[in-house]
Amino acid sequence: MIGYRQTLLVLLLTMLSGVAVAQNNTNSPYTRYGYGQLSDQGSGNSRAMGGIGYGLRDKYQTNFLNPASYTAVDSLTFIFDGGLSLQNTNLSDGNIKQNAKNSSFDYIVMQFRASKWAAVSLGLLPYSNVGYSMGKYNEDKVYPNNSSATTYSGEGGLHQLYLGAGFKIIKNLSVGANISYLWGDITRTANQSFPSNSAIMPFTRVFNVAVKSYKLDFGAQYTHQFSKKHEATLGVVFSPGHDLSNDSYVQDQLGNSSTGATVSTRDTVATFGIPTTFGVGVTYVYDNRLTLGVDVMLQDWNKTSYMNDKNAFCKREKIAFGAEYLPNPMGRSYFSHVKYRLGAYYSKPYYKIDGVRAANEYGLTAGFGLPIPRTRSLLSISAQYVRMQGTNAAFLNENTLRICVGVTFNERWFFKRKVD
Repeated sequence: MIGYRQTLLVLLLTMLSGVAVAQNNTNSPYTRYGYGQLSDQGSGNSRAMGGIGYGLRDKYQTNFLNPASYTAVDSLTFIFDGGLSLQNTNLSDGNIKQNAKNSSFDYIVMQFRASKWAAVSLGLLPYSNVGYSMGKYNEDKVYPNNSSATTYSGEGGLHQLYLGAGFKIIKNLSVGANISYLWGDITRTANQSFPSNSAIMPFTRVFNVAVKSYKLDFGAQYTHQFSKKHEATLGVVFSPGHDLSNDSYVQDQLGNSSTGATVSTRDTVATFGIPTTFGVGVTYVYDNRLTLGVDVMLQDWNKTSYMNDKNAFCKREKIAFGAEYLPNPMGRSYFSHVKYRLGAYYSKPYYKIDGVRAANEYGLTAGFGLPIPRTRSLLSISAQYVRMQGTNAAFLNENTLRICVGVTFNERWFFKRKVD
């Protein structure tokens, strides 16, 4: 009965995720640039541990940051894992302050062992999110009636559906790969109006790009056991960059419905790309109770073209630290089985404004892995404090508090009972 109820919950999460993919999950003005805010591609335990994952191996949880980790799953286990987030963001440019609240779909994945030496994973993840609305007033001091107001807005994002496999080459070495279908569309709108002069018609320009392409990720992990209670895992990941298949257009509209608008639409030929990514991580595990890890990630966005501009972005860098502590796996009390997690990270995002890096990002994370009674499943709850600090006094600062909730359904679907 418990397994039946959990399967229904998994199906519900799947349906909710399909709805959430179509929603705007951010209100950051920085998403005006490029593909918007790049999503944290980590499961519930990773998010509470600063986002580390390249060297993580856990037979009870998924880790799609490194497909080589799939071989860690128990041979009798079928894992469903899904997550959602709620966030509150305060934005400030030194003079004006605003607040925005959002909810987002984080991931939904499944994982199982295909044989003694292979495991499979399938999942749906967001790749990026765009959502902003801002404006400025252009004062004409010579002819005040010609002063104009311009508003900028954007929505959309990219999503990825992946199929991955991990293979155990030898006892301590695993490799893996994900192939993803990458799709989505982004729409950006600029509207100029003249509030004090009805004789001048408003002008609106809409730019839209729709992407249908692929993404490849490769990974490897090597584990060395120093003694019965000490082991370390080195993990590496690589994702080749490439140009994206896309359709884009620009639509210009002079006037509005009341004045009789003139609309012209033209298709554009533009190059869009995603970067080459390289990541490496190391984790140390003591007695299956304490896990410590560090990850480093580099993305060469500075070599990626966007709207035919090969200088649109900065190189993205990130370093993350994480820890997890399990008091007593053999303990009788509930709290002895709770997993306590901490983490921190520092990142240089890929946004570029006026030819310079736009911001630096800092994050602190903490959370718990709460066992669901009478099951092998886990509820992961974490809090993330993220500060996006502009590199220029004119650039925005953002402070975000994000609550992430993930549920890992861990079922022994392949267990065969013997009857005498």
